Amino acid sequence: MYAVGHLALGYLSGRATSKILNVDIDIPLLFLLSVIPDIDISIPGLVHRGPTHSIIVAFLLFLPLFITYRKKATPYFIALIQHSLIGDYLTGDTQLLWPATTNWYGTGIPITSPINITMELVLFITSLVVILYTKDMWLLFQHHPSNTLLFIPALTILFPVFFSYPTPVPSTLIIPHLAFMLIFTASILTDLRHTLTEISNAV
Repeated sequence: MYAVGHLALGYLSGRATSKILNVDIDIPLLFLLSVIPDIDISIPGLVHRGPTHSIIVAFLLFLPLFITYRKKATPYFIALIQHSLIGDYLTGDTQLLWPATTNWYGTGIPITSPINITMELVLFITSLVVILYTKDMWLLFQHHPSNTLLFIPALTILFPVFFSYPTPVPSTLIIPHLAFMLIFTASILTDLRHTLTEISNAV
């Protein structure tokens, strides 16, 4: 999947899980976790969709959080593993069970196929409806330290859309990508403005 699909699916799956478990969630953290497995693109020596996409690795990393926060950690875990278990499984191959096995799993649907592009558009529209309906959009424009976490999801949009790295974004998905980037940028600037105001008042 492209960034917009991962972001939308991460938000929707994490939001749904929080609703089912009746726990509060940090929206920027959901967005961050939904794309963080792709950090392997920027780490020399790591195979893309390899160890950072393993659900075994994800579970081991989250084990202390499950022990400490119990069900409150679940929405974040779901937002993380959807990236590999759904998004990349559908549109390619991924080492889901590394290090137990280095086998690659996936349906092999091409990421540029009409099926995937349509799916990502539907996910984007659905996430936009939900984020407006639940008033999560309003929360993103309120001062909160975690808003700065959206810098990383913003980068996952910036590089593919403007620099075609690691792969160019189809024209059909450019507007959804830019919509997410606009939301993230506005959220970050809101937090930055609040911080600068506090500094100014302190001086």
